[in-house]
Amino acid sequence: MGQVVHTLPEGRPVLGVTSLGDEVFLLRLKERDQLEVYDVITYRFVRYITAPNIRGFADMTSCEHCRCLYISACYGMCIHRVDVQGATTQWPVNDEPHGLSVTKAHNVLVTCRIVRKIKEFNSHGALLHEMTLPDDVINPWHAIQLTSGQYVVCHGDVGDAVHRVGVTSADCTHIVHSHGGQRGSDTGQYYVPCHLAVDDNEFVFVVDVVNRRVTLLSRSLDYIRQVVSLDTLKWLPCRLHLDIHRRRLYVVDNEYKDDWTAGRVVVFSV
Repeated sequence: MGQVVHTLPEGRPVLGVTSLGDEVFLLRLKERDQLEVYDVITYRFVRYITAPNIRGFADMTSCEHCRCLYISACYGMCIHRVDVQGATTQWPVNDEPHGLSVTKAHNVLVTCRIVRKIKEFNSHGALLHEMTLPDDVINPWHAIQLTSGQYVVCHGDVGDAVHRVGVTSADCTHIVHSHGGQRGSDTGQYYVPCHLAVDDNEFVFVVDVVNRRVTLLSRSLDYIRQVVSLDTLKWLPCRLHLDIHRRRLYVVDNEYKDDWTAGRVVVFSV
């Protein structure tokens, strides 16, 4: 099991967490000062960043190469690029964006849940590729490209029959490996697996919202162990970020009472 090393402050719901250089960034559901910045070593609060005109946050990721953050905004169907000083630009996705990740080529992968597509953009918003996921991948939340060119994808919403993690072919036409299936709470089951992280060995961390846990899978999606359990969480986990260099797993832990009402981030040593 991962060991808790720190808990970042409770406040408004957290919709994304990532690190960049020597700082950790939290994305909150707020009118302004949406981004809270903390020191990556001491976890001391450093500053706020306001990203104006961003509504309907869905996810956030970062790119060390481009020295910027990317935020997906559902209402505007767009991606916002925020540099570390707070300057913001945006580009349209033309579908509702959800999960975000950055490829080895420093491009942005956007998972569009409703239309079941993965769209790849360069760092300035030019569309490079658009791929439709297989028919049995319903409500995909998040996708990450592997070094093989394949994609690991998690999918399944509350009312869906199938909740699983799958590795697709490079062209996204079929599933190569999978873990999960019918929703449930057993070791080989999920109930809303909605976010992923991949380490430098391409082992996969999966956040399982309703079961309140994080599972570790091999690169071929064989079960390894549970790394975060409900005993270490207060509410519902819904986002992940893995700092590979420091072996820190950031888990967003949000309270839900008919809506998201509060949130925090729990930091684990893995």
